[in-house]
Amino acid sequence: MKTVRQILDKKGREVYSVSPDESVFSALELMADKNIGAVVVVENEKVVGILSERDYARKVILHGKTSKDTPVRDIMTEKVLYVRPDNTSDECMALMADKRIRHLPVLEHDKLIGIISISDIVHAIIEEDKYIIEQLENYIAGGR
Repeated sequence: MKTVRQILDKKGREVYSVSPDESVFSALELMADKNIGAVVVVENEKVVGILSERDYARKVILHGKTSKDTPVRDIMTEKVLYVRPDNTSDECMALMADKRIRHLPVLEHDKLIGIISISDIVHAIIEEDKYIIEQLENYIAGGR
């Protein structure tokens, strides 16, 4: 079973973040430019929230606000669930499924070191399953 550290080692540790005072429009531009579905909200080097496309759709558009006039802090999710590098892919999948979230910041010693998405977890699990299948096929073929 892969750990978050192994997933980050393969995927990379680049994290895109915004300030809580930036406009939602600015955050959306960053998300579109980087082709990502969420950004971590950081203030004074501390994670204070996360902003996802879902937050935008539910808290700006549906409430008649405008993205250029709304600061990130007004719509970000403040209760940020996160994982540590030693968490497993299965633990992440369970947390994401239970809480219905798609992104998990990765913290080590209270420092943001990465972010993983549901897609990263699915890819890791598929890789693990392929490896197991190959090992079983080799075992069966060698046993003849």
